[in-house]
Amino acid sequence: MTTRHRTVQIPTGDRTIAGTLVAPDTIVPGVLLVHGWDGSQEQYLARAHAIATLGCICLTIDLRGHANDRAHRDTVTREDNLHDMLAAYDMLVGHPAVDEESVVLVGSSYGGYLAAILSALRPVRWMALRAPALYKDDDWLTSKQHLDRQEIARYRTQELSADSNKALAASAAFKGDILLVESELDHIVPHTVIENYRAAFLKAHSMTHRVIREADHSLSKAEWSDAYTTMLVNWMSEMLGHAREGAAAS
Repeated sequence: MTTRHRTVQIPTGDRTIAGTLVAPDTIVPGVLLVHGWDGSQEQYLARAHAIATLGCICLTIDLRGHANDRAHRDTVTREDNLHDMLAAYDMLVGHPAVDEESVVLVGSSYGGYLAAILSALRPVRWMALRAPALYKDDDWLTSKQHLDRQEIARYRTQELSADSNKALAASAAFKGDILLVESELDHIVPHTVIENYRAAFLKAHSMTHRVIREADHSLSKAEWSDAYTTMLVNWMSEMLGHAREGAAAS
């Protein structure tokens, strides 16, 4: 299956953020792919093309405070970036070829954390989270750049209940299918965070947990990045296959 992509501008607040819409020529599920803090949509473009060949319309975005909008890096909040993702989601499901009941969220680190929260605000059928981060709720409106990193690190070593954090609470309510990817040597999002997410996803239809051996948080070696891409594409292929079998049976 061939794919095509085009750049788009997504209105959010009083500005717009850049995105790239990757699509095949048929009616398919929609996939929103979101980078982590200090990242950009460039990190997901190749993966978006790979997923699109499975039969999906994919949208990658640059969150406010990133890429060409780094001038706002010091002031952007999690609330701002969540609004970016909501705007991107709404644009994606507004595409005439997207099945609004078959939406996939793919997020890494900060993007994975926000994706979990978004799943409680919009219909989501599948969610793939790589090293999803956790942050305290009480400084939600504080500039992301000005959060206390030492306090964040301490927070991420704690065992947390689902009702103590909005991302975990959203995860506890999620009833779709989950791919949770962990880096074995991740010192930014440690294993405790992954266990908190795993414990929260009690209502999920299915949960697949994968570990990239010896990998760091940023997947700094090509082999680690490739391993994640393979895990993501294989899982997506499996999920779409099950969905099509179910549709055929009904």
